[in-house]
Amino acid sequence: MEKVKKGVRLEHISKIYQDPKTGKDFYAVKDTSLSIEPGSFVTLLGPSGCGKTTTLRMIAGFESPDEGEIYLGEEPINALTPNKRDTAMVFQSYALLPHYNVFDNVAYGLKLRKVPKEEIRERVMKILDLVELNGMEARMTNQLSGGQQQRVALARALVIEPSVLLFDEPLSNLDAKLRVSMRTEIRRIQQRVGITAIYVTHDQSEAMALSDNIIIMNKGVVAQMGSPQEIYYHPKNEFVADFIGEANFLRGRMRGADGGYVTLDVEGNSLRVPGRPDMKTGEEYTVVLRPEAARLADAGGLPCEVVLSCFMGSYQNYHVMVGSTLVKLEEHNPKNKHIYQVGDKCSLVFEADSVHVL
Repeated sequence: MEKVKKGVRLEHISKIYQDPKTGKDFYAVKDTSLSIEPGSFVTLLGPSGCGKTTTLRMIAGFESPDEGEIYLGEEPINALTPNKRDTAMVFQSYALLPHYNVFDNVAYGLKLRKVPKEEIRERVMKILDLVELNGMEARMTNQLSGGQQQRVALARALVIEPSVLLFDEPLSNLDAKLRVSMRTEIRRIQQRVGITAIYVTHDQSEAMALSDNIIIMNKGVVAQMGSPQEIYYHPKNEFVADFIGEANFLRGRMRGADGGYVTLDVEGNSLRVPGRPDMKTGEEYTVVLRPEAARLADAGGLPCEVVLSCFMGSYQNYHVMVGSTLVKLEEHNPKNKHIYQVGDKCSLVFEADSVHVL
């Protein structure tokens, strides 16, 4: 019988620690409520100290919440020890057993659960095939590459067939190229198995590549939760816009509205952008402009001066000054395009609908 998929629900979770220097209490996670759908891949993303790892460790049972309740499916799990929870963790350090070969590392959790020998063999070989390590079961873990060790750690977590798979920055010890191939592999396996996955990282591109939904955390609270597209194109505030991808911020005062669009005064120039019903004439607003959404032209946009022009292969990287505001942009496929040089006066051009107003 196929296992029922389970989601995870956090209801008003808080975790309080004491600052060792001042002796004062502080919230590592504060009044956080989340609902993670069964079978989805969700990433907790944010800077160091934002509470993402503490949240993951509370779901795993390595930390206990001081306030609130955690549910796995419909079952409250606060009182359950980590080994009694229907979860498995893939650690940053892999946490492999050095004196065991690949097979025994993967089989370890099943042996603890006293699964029959024949079933252990069948399940381990099946999972090694899934992570593409078949034929390596007799190898010692110190004979494996970093990527292969990560696959062993993933197989060991998957073989016990948990309802929820937890990842604590599992790719941070790998080189850049291997990280990209391993994240593709993790996503492929998660989708094939259909397991609920909760992943912690501070790497935005990793979060974008892996996730159905991203939860951005800041100072112990959830800043925004949504799909990668939603968070990238419709950030709720400057912190989110700046954390997910590169963002430019143009500030301007609203002059007037016209058919769903508003005109802002930006550095003494008129800028037409999408409006919202709550916007008021005379108020100041911030426009989020992504580097790939803009280009340079001789005229027709916001007047600017080039302060950096750098060939990056697939794109030309520009920094321009619009009045006193620095704007970064990327012109992709620069071959056969006019390249502006430092000191050139030109125009910053972009479609009105390619920006987001905070």
